[in-house]
Amino acid sequence: MVEFKFLDYGTDFGTRIMGEKLRNLILPLLAKGEFVVLDFSGVNVVTNSFADECIAKLLLDFPLEELKKCTTFKGLNPMAEKSVLVALQRRYKVMKQQSC
Repeated sequence: MVEFKFLDYGTDFGTRIMGEKLRNLILPLLAKGEFVVLDFSGVNVVTNSFADECIAKLLLDFPLEELKKCTTFKGLNPMAEKSVLVALQRRYKVMKQQSC
């Protein structure tokens, strides 16, 4: 198990550029078979754009069920949690539509 602490990179996450940067740090951990705790403790802002780029785009590399088995969230405030959930739902819906 490894904790990925977003606080090490800032307290406010709003851009796709930062989302891509952090996703590219998370992907190798998952590829190695690590169980990754995505720790948002101390983070104030997570926008939908950041959440899509950093978290939801993990679905492009890992099926939802596999991602659920190898990740968990910690320390999300209510607004950040909503951003992450909305991003995951939207990305999953788009992917399902494209596979039809």
